[in-house]
Amino acid sequence: MAAAIRQARASAYGQSRAPTIVDRFGVWLGGRAVRRNVRFENARFADFGCGFRATFARTQFGVASSALLVDLALAEDLKRHPKVTAIEGSLPDVLPGVERGSLDVVICLSVLEHLAKPQDALDHFRRILAPGGIAVLNVPSWLGKPFLELAAFRLGVSPAEEMDDHKAYYDPRDLWPMLVRAGFKPSMIRCHRHKFGLNTSAVCRVPEENRP
Repeated sequence: MAAAIRQARASAYGQSRAPTIVDRFGVWLGGRAVRRNVRFENARFADFGCGFRATFARTQFGVASSALLVDLALAEDLKRHPKVTAIEGSLPDVLPGVERGSLDVVICLSVLEHLAKPQDALDHFRRILAPGGIAVLNVPSWLGKPFLELAAFRLGVSPAEEMDDHKAYYDPRDLWPMLVRAGFKPSMIRCHRHKFGLNTSAVCRVPEENRP
């Protein structure tokens, strides 16, 4: 079953086609939400499911201390960048190799809905965050499902293969318990709808005094 799911997703986002207007707008909104919550200056950050060209992560290379980029495939110039550690592989399969407490910022935007084992990924995100670290997550909501499918299957303005790869949708009441099970404290979780209610966003912090 898992092997069949991995085979269905053979390429990274943006690897085989140029992004549509809808794609670019979604990336812009997601990046805006991240910048509102995260300071990247001298941070060790990771972008899990960053896309083939890591469009958002590139905007932070100038100020961040280091960047860990993970997706099924990554552009060659990313692999050569002096601040980048590039890992090509599936989530959550590659996560056990990431050192505990080694990151200040974890970003995972529009990725969990594609994973067969999203809880495993969240567990590792908590493990690899350093004290004072922050994770910013974004997933499509159940309200967003019909709009996304209309755009993909009827209007053709977003890729149908992306929608066909979705395993789940998440409202705050779905995502919040998963974050708690991963080890984030309820007092350190902000989980809410955004993007006009079509997505669910979560900002999770690790207390300064705690060790992952």
